Parts: sequence; structure tokens; C-alpha cells
Amino acid sequence: MNNELYVWVFQGSKASFPSAIFSSKEKAICWIKKHKVSGMLSKYPLDISIYDWTITKGFFKPKRDDQKTPKFIQNFSSVYIEDSQYIDGICDD
Repeated sequence: MNNELYVWVFQGSKASFPSAIFSSKEKAICWIKKHKVSGMLSKYPLDISIYDWTITKGFFKPKRDDQKTPKFIQNFSSVYIEDSQYIDGICDD
């Protein structure tokens, strides 16, 4: 049984921080369409960093010492995060 919890994070185009966080993809899409916003909608796991999540899932394994440093970890992102690009409220995938 899968007990993992996720949130959906919307970051507007050229925004430095997220614009909205949702408990479901459906709620996120409704908001995106309603406001006709542009940006990225991404699915993030709760209570675990993306760095640790990718290691746990077997998607990434640090191979060098620099890949275990705070600077590396704080900037870490993954192509394994489910995401969709929206332009004027319409999915561009």
C-alpha cells in the first residue's frame, strides 16, 4: 500500500516563489484555468526532500563528495518530478 502524500505546487512564469499549493491536481487545474495563469504545476512529496526522495526511489545515487554537500542538496531538482507547463490556463504538454 502506498502511504506517500503529495502536494501540487504552481510556480508562475518568471516567479521566484510558488503562487499556490494544492492538495490535488484537480483543484490546481481548476484554479489555473479560472485565472488563466502561466507557469509550471509540479507534484512534490510531503515530509521528504526531493534529494532524499530520488535516492529512496533509486532515481539518483550520489557518486561524488560534492553531491553530498549542502550547496548541492539545496539546489537539487529532479526530472522524475511529475510536472506540466501551462500557458494562459491551458496545458502545453
